[in-house]
Amino acid sequence: MHKAINGAAIELARADITREKTDVIVNAANSGLAGGGGVDGAIHAAGGPQILRECAAIIGRIGRLPSGQAVITGGGLLAARHVIHTVGPVWRGGMAGEAAILASAYRNSLALAVENGAESVAFPSISTGIYGYPVEKAAPVALESIAEFLRQHGGPALVRFALFDGATLSAYSAALERLKP
Repeated sequence: MHKAINGAAIELARADITREKTDVIVNAANSGLAGGGGVDGAIHAAGGPQILRECAAIIGRIGRLPSGQAVITGGGLLAARHVIHTVGPVWRGGMAGEAAILASAYRNSLALAVENGAESVAFPSISTGIYGYPVEKAAPVALESIAEFLRQHGGPALVRFALFDGATLSAYSAALERLKP
C-alpha cells in the first residue's frame, strides 16, 4: 500500500528493516545507543560492530540521546548507507506528551536523512515494541508527521515503513487510508 504526497511516496510493507535497500534505515534506539532488543538489536546484529562503535563515539560527545532526537551513523554491513538512530517515547498512558515526542522522532529523522542526501528512508514502527506505545495510536502520529514533513519539504522521494508483523501492517494501513494527500 502507498500514498503520494507532494511528489513523494509513503509506502507500507511487511518486511525486515535490516534487509531494506533504502539509502537510510531508521533505528528505534534507546537513549544510550547501546543496542538492545527488538529492532535496535536486529539492526546492530545485522550491521556489525562498526555501528556500535560509531554510536559509542556519539554518546561520548553528546551524552544520552533525548527522546524525539536523532543522530546518524554509517550502515556498517547493511545494504543501507546510513542508520539514523532515534529515541521514541515510552508510553505512559498518552498524557505525558508521547504523541509530540513520537512526531518529533519521525520529523527529526527525516530532516537528518534529507540533510545527508537520502532519497529513500525506511522506518520501523517506533516505540510500539518494548516502549509500549499502542500501535493503533502510534500509526496515525507517525504517518501524519511524515506527511506534514513531505508537504513542507517534498522529500525524500520514498518513505517506506518496514513493518515486522501483520497486526502492525494492518494498523498502519488503516491510518494511511485516512491520511489526506
